[in-house]
Amino acid sequence: MDPILLLKVVILGVVEGFTEFLPISSTGHLILVGDLLDFNDERGKAFEVIIQFGAILAVCWEFREKLLKVVFSATKSATSRRFILNLLIASVPAMGLGFVFGKHIKAVLFSPIPVAAAFILGALIIFWAERRQEKNSTVNSRIHSVDDLSYLDALKVGIAQCAALIPGTSRSGATIIGGMLFGLPRGVATEFSFFLAIPVIGGATAYELLKLWKNPIVISSEFTVAIAIGFVVAFISAFVCVRWLIHYVAHHNFIPFAWYRIVFGLLVLITSYSGLIAWSH
Repeated sequence: MDPILLLKVVILGVVEGFTEFLPISSTGHLILVGDLLDFNDERGKAFEVIIQFGAILAVCWEFREKLLKVVFSATKSATSRRFILNLLIASVPAMGLGFVFGKHIKAVLFSPIPVAAAFILGALIIFWAERRQEKNSTVNSRIHSVDDLSYLDALKVGIAQCAALIPGTSRSGATIIGGMLFGLPRGVATEFSFFLAIPVIGGATAYELLKLWKNPIVISSEFTVAIAIGFVVAFISAFVCVRWLIHYVAHHNFIPFAWYRIVFGLLVLITSYSGLIAWSH
């Protein structure tokens, strides 16, 4: 394999793994880093979508006991059935809108400047959500775990997730912060976001593979190896991130991520308008 290509796929794999479950937008980071690495063509975009599944497998492994319990008890346990239905209900809005408007959104918004603007706007929403949660008046007292979520709770989170169709917003950010705004405790919103990533990103990956199955770029031997390496790197880095985030949300809020989003977004805008970096448009 070309060593330059190897370096690019490792960098992108690390970026995907460490940003997928944080409220800072993995898609936004991949667009920006892919642009800097000149890996934003058709091949690069396919790579970015496919390696996301490596991050999803990290969640499956971390929560394997919970997932296996749900699967094997689904026919007997009402709680397990409700959990599965909640994931399906929360997945439908974003997947439906993505199927209908996905091409248009990619054509218009998948570039660094719109991503930077979404970074900053998302930060302001995080500040708002955290301020409301600090007052504790909006937290639903009946919800202590993901098993306590009703179908309506799941639908609300699913609607919030639709905002993630805008690159730079963050799927995890939309579901976690949206869940908090709808009254979910921070820890429950974060854990439900982990589980919701499985059908949503898994479906997006399967759809992308189906579209590109006959594309000679994707099925070439070199690019297949590149995808495999990026997949493994994304899995490892995502596993580390998920473990860390579970402990982080138990004692901290998301304000630092909001400041990060503002600094990062402003940096992209400043370098663009000053001409320091010729970001694509």
